[in-house]
Amino acid sequence: MVLDLDATDDPLYGKQEGRFFHGYYGHYCYLPLYIFAGDHLLCARLRPSNTDASAGSREEVERIVQQIRARWPEVRILLRADSGFCRDDLMSWCEAHQVHYVFGLARNQRLRKRIDAEMAQARALHEQTQQAVRVFTEFVYQTHDSWSRARRVVAKAEHLSKGENPRFVVTSLDAAYLPAQPLYEQLYCGRGEMENRIKEQFSLFSDRTSTAYLRSNQLRLYLSSIAYLLLEAFRRLGLNGTAMARAQCQTIRLKLLKVGALVRVTVRKVWVSFSSGYPDQALFARVFQQLHC
Repeated sequence: MVLDLDATDDPLYGKQEGRFFHGYYGHYCYLPLYIFAGDHLLCARLRPSNTDASAGSREEVERIVQQIRARWPEVRILLRADSGFCRDDLMSWCEAHQVHYVFGLARNQRLRKRIDAEMAQARALHEQTQQAVRVFTEFVYQTHDSWSRARRVVAKAEHLSKGENPRFVVTSLDAAYLPAQPLYEQLYCGRGEMENRIKEQFSLFSDRTSTAYLRSNQLRLYLSSIAYLLLEAFRRLGLNGTAMARAQCQTIRLKLLKVGALVRVTVRKVWVSFSSGYPDQALFARVFQQLHC
């Protein structure tokens, strides 16, 4: 089971409690923490933006892992996140509790120097082919003082038409289980799909955090999260096998939920009458049958 962690900005335009200016995003915002297992939302925690991207993530992961293992004790769990979550506290907790991880690792001069030969190889191949070239390698690495132990690092030495583009990830998985290239290209890069789930949250008004207090804005975020979970279940159960089985929440709302209809209530039945020109009548009827059964 893969758990994806990410932080995003929730722009603010008032004087809300916990409002701070974030230099990376360039505006006042909250910094909510999201944790997903595939399409399923497990955590939506609202936080002030004057904090580290990983703040509170270990506590949330600990709670979620405990609940998962109470139901499926033998399941293998892996955390996946960008470099904002590459913190010794979280990695050490994972190592102590048999939870694997693959996190982005911010590059520095020491890391860049370790892949000089691979970058030179990628540059030479790019000059020959004029195409983007990737060369992968791995090594054991430890920071000077922020990490408690040495860890496996996978490096991508890439050269593009605009220049070199080195990237690094740190992982608890050993090379025998997953070599460097598939670990980066298939496992780590797969986390990009989580960004679509966060966008769906915004389409369900998760950014309506305009009350004065952090706790009340957290409640609004919870309500948006519940709406997402309902639509995700609707997509998984009602739309299974249809052309909209992978549709975005906004598309589902526009085509199947925000539809004009005439509702008549009698003693025995509730009649819902759609326009004869409604283009998705057959799909609506099929979804109704799948949910009704």
